[in-house]
Amino acid sequence: MKPSQELNKTLLITGATSGIGEATAIRLSKKDARLIITGRRADRLEKLAEQIHSLGAKALCLAFDIRDKDAVNHAILNMPDEWKLIDVLINNAGLAAGLSPIHSGLMDDWERMIDTNLKGLLYITRLISEQMVQQGFGHIINVGSIAGKEVYPNGNVYVATKHAVDSLTRAMRMDLYDKGVKVSSVSPGLVETEFSIVRFHGDAEKAAQVYKGLQPLNAMDVADAIAYIVNAPAHVNVADILLLPAAQGSSRDVKRGI
Repeated sequence: MKPSQELNKTLLITGATSGIGEATAIRLSKKDARLIITGRRADRLEKLAEQIHSLGAKALCLAFDIRDKDAVNHAILNMPDEWKLIDVLINNAGLAAGLSPIHSGLMDDWERMIDTNLKGLLYITRLISEQMVQQGFGHIINVGSIAGKEVYPNGNVYVATKHAVDSLTRAMRMDLYDKGVKVSSVSPGLVETEFSIVRFHGDAEKAAQVYKGLQPLNAMDVADAIAYIVNAPAHVNVADILLLPAAQGSSRDVKRGI
C-alpha cells in the first residue's frame, strides 16, 4: 500500500485555469510532485503546465467541462495508467452567476451554478473516491465558501449550492473516514479573483465595487490554506478552514475605507 503521506503526491485539481485552482497548482508544485490540472480552457492549462514544469513538478492537462458527466468519465477513466493512483482530489471548480432576488433570478444562471458547483463536484468525486477506497488511502478537499455557512440577500441559489457542498463534505467524511480517506474543506470569504467578474457576467466595473475600500484575500492565501491541509501529518485531518480577510466579519459585514 502506498503511504498517504508520501512526500511527492499525485494531486488532481479541478478548475485550475484561473484563481484559486491555478494558485493551488503553483503552490503545490514542488520537485517530483505530480499534478493533474483540469478545466475548460485548454490553452490556459497548457500555459499553467509549463509553469508547473519550471518548478520541478510534473503536469497532466485534462480539458473538459465538469458539468458534462460523459466528458468527466471519459477524461478520468482514460488517463494514462501511471497517473491513475491519485492521492489528493481538490474540488475547486465552482462559480457564482448573477446576484438577484429569487423572484427575478435567471434560470440559466441557476442551472449553471447547480451543474458546476454541485453536480460537477459529484461526478468527479464519485470516480475518484471509489478508486481511493480501493487503494485504501486518499484525501478529498472541497473548496466551499462562507456562503456555505451563512446566507445573504440575493445569494439564494449560489448559497444553496455552497450549503450543499458543506453538507456533502461532512457526509463524505462519515462515509470515508474508516476507509483510509480523509475529507476536508476550505471555506473562503471575499477573494479577489475572476469570481465577481463571472458573477456579474463580465462587468469588470461592477465586480471591482465588491472589493473597493478593503483588502480582500487573494488566490494564493487560499492556496496556502489548502497546502496546509494537504501537508498535515497522516494522523491529522483538518476538517474545515473558514478563511476571511481581516476586514470581513461575516458574509454581509465588511469594513471599508482603505
